[in-house]
Amino acid sequence: MSVSGHPPRSRSAGSYLEAEAIVAGLNAASVLTPDGEIESLPLAQAAARCLKAPPLVCHARQAARRLDIEPFPAFDLLELYAFVHPAAFCAPTPRGLALALGLAAPADHDSQAALLREAADLLHRELAASGDRQAYDVAATMASGGWHWGPSVLAALEAVKPERAPRPFQGYRVWERLPEWSEHAPEQPPGQEAVTPAEARSRLADLLDEDAEARPEQADYASAVSEAFLPRARAGEPNLVLAEAGTGVGKTLGYIAPASVWSEKNQAPVWLSTYTRNLQHQIDNELSLLLPEPVEKSRKVVIRKGRENYLCLLNMEQALGGAQGQPGSIIALGLMARWASRTRDGDMVGGDFPAWLLDLTGPAQALALTDRRGECIYSACPHYRKCFIERGIRKARRASFVVANHALVMIQAALGAGEEGALPQRYVFDEGHQLFDAADSAFSAHLSGQETAELRRWLLGAEARRGASRQRGLKRRLEDLVLDQPVAETALDEALQAARALPAPAWHGRLRDGAPAGPTESFLVRVREQVYARAERVQDGYSLETPVHPVAEGLLAEADGLDAALERLQRPLRQLRKALTARLDEEADDLESETRRRLEAMARSIERRGLLPVQAWRDMLAALREETPKEFVDWFAVERIEGRDFDVGMFRHWVDPMKPFAEVVLMPAQGAVVTSATLTDREADGSIDWLAAEMRSGALHLENEAFRARIRSPFDYAEQTRVLIVNDLNRNDLEQNAAALRELFLASGGGALGLFTAISRLRAAHKRIAAPLEAAGLDLYAQHVDRLNTSTLVDIFRAEPDSCLLGTDAVRDGVDVPGRALRLIVFDRVPWPRPSLAHKARREFFGGARYDDMLTRLRLRQAFGRLIRKADDRGVFVLLDSRMPTRLTTAFPEEVEVQRIGLAEAVTATREFLQPTSR
Repeated sequence: MSVSGHPPRSRSAGSYLEAEAIVAGLNAASVLTPDGEIESLPLAQAAARCLKAPPLVCHARQAARRLDIEPFPAFDLLELYAFVHPAAFCAPTPRGLALALGLAAPADHDSQAALLREAADLLHRELAASGDRQAYDVAATMASGGWHWGPSVLAALEAVKPERAPRPFQGYRVWERLPEWSEHAPEQPPGQEAVTPAEARSRLADLLDEDAEARPEQADYASAVSEAFLPRARAGEPNLVLAEAGTGVGKTLGYIAPASVWSEKNQAPVWLSTYTRNLQHQIDNELSLLLPEPVEKSRKVVIRKGRENYLCLLNMEQALGGAQGQPGSIIALGLMARWASRTRDGDMVGGDFPAWLLDLTGPAQALALTDRRGECIYSACPHYRKCFIERGIRKARRASFVVANHALVMIQAALGAGEEGALPQRYVFDEGHQLFDAADSAFSAHLSGQETAELRRWLLGAEARRGASRQRGLKRRLEDLVLDQPVAETALDEALQAARALPAPAWHGRLRDGAPAGPTESFLVRVREQVYARAERVQDGYSLETPVHPVAEGLLAEADGLDAALERLQRPLRQLRKALTARLDEEADDLESETRRRLEAMARSIERRGLLPVQAWRDMLAALREETPKEFVDWFAVERIEGRDFDVGMFRHWVDPMKPFAEVVLMPAQGAVVTSATLTDREADGSIDWLAAEMRSGALHLENEAFRARIRSPFDYAEQTRVLIVNDLNRNDLEQNAAALRELFLASGGGALGLFTAISRLRAAHKRIAAPLEAAGLDLYAQHVDRLNTSTLVDIFRAEPDSCLLGTDAVRDGVDVPGRALRLIVFDRVPWPRPSLAHKARREFFGGARYDDMLTRLRLRQAFGRLIRKADDRGVFVLLDSRMPTRLTTAFPEEVEVQRIGLAEAVTATREFLQPTSR
């Protein structure tokens, strides 16, 4: 044990806690004793101290990983922060807590340990001053479940202690305090008044602060986008604008300007759609410039996601019923109740729900409170009139802006709008370069173990499991709607009986053992056999796939048996849906409004969750005896994680998923904008190719031509960036590549993002560079290594300007980190498309090797675009792959010189460019 040179820190006279504060690094841990002394301990000794008495930590799961012990009893400061500041964000690190609480940011692990004590005392004092009775009621129940913070929190809240002890879970019943939503008259059809370029420019000028820097590119962009807000000339021919706006143009406000003018003139919402949840909330923040008054903004701006993203109050109530005697559940639900009492809209996947809260409560337990499996009983729910989802749907119909995501837009359009009401007439698709991938997912069909078992659960509910009340089958959701309806009752019974042909619980093991139960499992066993017999590199542990043809012996017979079983399920589901919709007609004169809505909702659910996938599966099975239709690509696959099977099945995707996107989303609309910083492709000769934008936006499938606009970035990339290709490394030598990453990260002084095309290489690099980076004072985080979800990792990276992060595609596409926090990007290899069967079919369809080059350049452009987000940013982009073809270097701005140099030169160039004072 060694004692640091820091002087002892006196314990605060108002301290509520006597525990040691521990910050675990990769090599040692800093400990603040109750007497205020700072110690530096080897990790093993620190772990032993943790097991003797619960310490004060920040993110106990992460600390447990670093200390190499199982999650241990601890005073997790994130739990206290989530309790005191529900629905408020902070980065889940000591520095993040300091920034959120207005405390001085700690510089090293010793000062971080001291910060934990200071933050804990401050949070207790805030509680004492709050007079929050609900906090006391929740804390009392959490304390009964063994919550470590319970005694000190109750002491802080002594002033609001009731004369009688609160009933168990009294503070958890958040629905009792939520207001009811109310109905309004149906909305009128939108008007047809146009938006002129001059109006768009004028509105943009109104949105900008008087002191804002003049950006003529932004005004040009707003003017161009206004073309989408003209009345269309012919049905099925929307006014489509393809607008590429270089980083720094300010495209969000650029499209908000004409969209807001159109919404005001025509009294209808504009749907702003994104690919990532992070951008949804960035757009929401930008809309505050248009609508600075919170009450007005709450009325005019609605964030919409799928039902599976929101807290279900009925699930919450039923979870409370099963939590008695389960300390972990009592504590987790207490934190959820605190958040639910303050949340803006109940969104549990983004929004005001901190991503790290999933780490505290356990992802499975928290997400089980959402309607992930379509079990909503609509107006039969006792909390229906307080439901977050229903409130959002109704607000969206009357809003000026609906901030949605690509997946929701596509699903709603495919179902004819469904619960959202009439289809939107005007869209803006931000992150337009991701539309292709979103459509590829939305319009696919998977005849797999996971999907078929999920349908069985949706139909039958929980089987042979505790807590079955949380799994509401179709019978429970429909029983009162089909009562005294003989046709519907019979159809429901037949459908539930037919559903038993789908995989039952524990199907994974039966497939692995070759002991199937029922026709679906028998088919999947044969599929698995074919994949393992024909796939290459089975020993690598990655997912496997093979073509469906030629079909292995015995598989066709199993496919025929499965098709017959699916037909037996499909027939009663059709009858059931027909019976529900018939009631809407036959009882039109006396159906209550809520019953009508519920009948409509259940009919839509049966269509979406039952009939559509079953018909798609039957079509796929038919193709096994014939040929796959040319517009599709089929394959068999075994999905694996680290060599363990987690799904198996037959998969079908559109070769060009933008065809159904154009048909169901674009053609019914009046106008749409598809915008991104990377829509076009600059080919090897330097020419701008709009085919990439047209091909990946759906424009090729429209009769009318899209309006094109390309606004260059105002940034001086030649001055602000460097692009380096290291040409003296053996790309297959993990030691060399890890050493290169280490030296580049040290040269940048942190703020570095390492991007990998393979998880195995990411893990190998992390293992080799984590310790030397920490010795230099640089924290390293890594996807697929740290026990943190990707959103939390990005939040930490954004908040810690000298930290480093390793990640794969999800990080590359989802990170938006302005300023010094991201000043270096290192790509381990050229990001060629993965050679899957779907990609092979598309490569042939879209132009062979040219298609590969286009996709790779777009990925490089996207990654490079993460570097410079503001006019004073500086950044270096490094590729550790000497085999980078020159024809791909047009992915970078034409004014930037791409340098091919050795590693030593790259390290020096990075250090001198990013740390000029070190020269």
